Amino acid sequence: MQILDFFQSYSSVSLVGILAVLVLYFISQFIFNSEQHGQEPPGPRPLPIIGNLMQIDLKRPYKTLEEFSKTYGPVFTVFFGGEKVVVLAGYKTVKNALVNHDEEFGERAIPPIIQELNKGLGVLWSNGDIWRDIRRFALTNLRDFGMGKKACEDKITEECQYLLEVFKKFKGNAFDTTKPLNYAVSNIICSMVYGSRFEYDDPKFTSMVDRTNRNIQLSGSPTLQAYNMVPWLFKWVASRREVHECAAANRKQNQSIFSHLKETLNPQMCRGFVDAFLVKGQTLEKSGVTNSAFNDENLLMTVIHLFAAGTETTSTTLRWGLLLMAKYPKIQDQVQDELRRVIGDRMVQVSDRKNLPFTDAVIHEIQRLASIVPTALPHKTSKDVTFQGYFIKKGTTVFPLLTSVLHDANEWEKPHTFYPAHFLDKDGKFVKREAFIPFSAGRRICLGESLARMELFMFFTTLLQNFCFTPPPGVSKEELSLTPCGGITVGPVPHKLCAVPCSE
Repeated sequence: MQILDFFQSYSSVSLVGILAVLVLYFISQFIFNSEQHGQEPPGPRPLPIIGNLMQIDLKRPYKTLEEFSKTYGPVFTVFFGGEKVVVLAGYKTVKNALVNHDEEFGERAIPPIIQELNKGLGVLWSNGDIWRDIRRFALTNLRDFGMGKKACEDKITEECQYLLEVFKKFKGNAFDTTKPLNYAVSNIICSMVYGSRFEYDDPKFTSMVDRTNRNIQLSGSPTLQAYNMVPWLFKWVASRREVHECAAANRKQNQSIFSHLKETLNPQMCRGFVDAFLVKGQTLEKSGVTNSAFNDENLLMTVIHLFAAGTETTSTTLRWGLLLMAKYPKIQDQVQDELRRVIGDRMVQVSDRKNLPFTDAVIHEIQRLASIVPTALPHKTSKDVTFQGYFIKKGTTVFPLLTSVLHDANEWEKPHTFYPAHFLDKDGKFVKREAFIPFSAGRRICLGESLARMELFMFFTTLLQNFCFTPPPGVSKEELSLTPCGGITVGPVPHKLCAVPCSE
């Protein structure tokens, strides 16, 4: 009913005219997109103008897509407005597409609002030579600045201490963990990108983090989805204006940081990713290379992408983790017992992971159950392809339904239950599972996977080593909601927890 509420807010005269234009637009688009080149994936019959939107829960569209897969199979078609989307469901199908056919399914589909903001630049929302050059450079240089290495571990260890002090200030009283976790996690990517961390009370830093998270929330709003479906008609929606305002403010803030870094740049001693990018651009310019990807606009978009991806996903996973510990105190007790036996009072190290099988299993299960990027970022076919008996045209948007992989009943014993034993053998040893792909797979796999894994392990274990997480006074563990909400990523509904020091 959300789409009806959206349309009903306007006058009937205007609505009739709009609908007439949309009918003509949709019919032309539908006829064009329905040319038969072979057997196309099945799917629910779309309606004029709105496609299948009347059948989709706009707050949790991935839930509807999972239900569709039960009727139409692991490869099916839905229409988001006039846009045709092929959905891939289940571990075997998603892996087959992203790994075995990574070239055919390896392009990025870019929604209109993203195209406006990014202009095809950066590392997340780009294709072709720009994407290949920037991704290769980002992987190499982020590793050089510590991603997955001891230098990064030291940064996380330091940041854990700052985060502990913030939690201690609440003295066991209930508080929202969102902002402290966002700022702590963001500081890790900041130290690698800019070469320095920020204080949690620095308004320039906190506003940049808050605006980034606001834009991610807005990305899932019904009005912005409507704009992405028919941009020429819904240019005036408030959510689009707010997204542009937040993005402009973050661009301005980054440009200010870049100006300072340029003024103090030493090519022989790069402090972070920005320095390395600037040096690369200067080197290419001196050698006579023109039109390279290493220009100021690409630097700006790449840093914004790294900042967003390096903050929101990990902090959201940690929020789920602390909520689940409060929801399931017996599992929290088991984690803390293992930490006391193996670590004691010293600081946690990445090398401890192999000796903490239950804790490691819990962290993996948090990621699996939360499934915070349920449809992954949208893909696009790079060429006509026949996949699992169906013809999919070049340029078709494709949703790899990651939540259908992480909750695949053929792969997981209790797919919709928090069950750490998914990652333990009969002897209590940690076991890997092939269907565990929260970072996606193939050529578009998350480039920060090693960093995220290190952060999740160290932040989670350090917090559990120092605090016991409980519901607020007057709220039972049964009342803690595990209902997801959000935009591109899904987090828990707003809530508060108590962080009670373990010594009490």
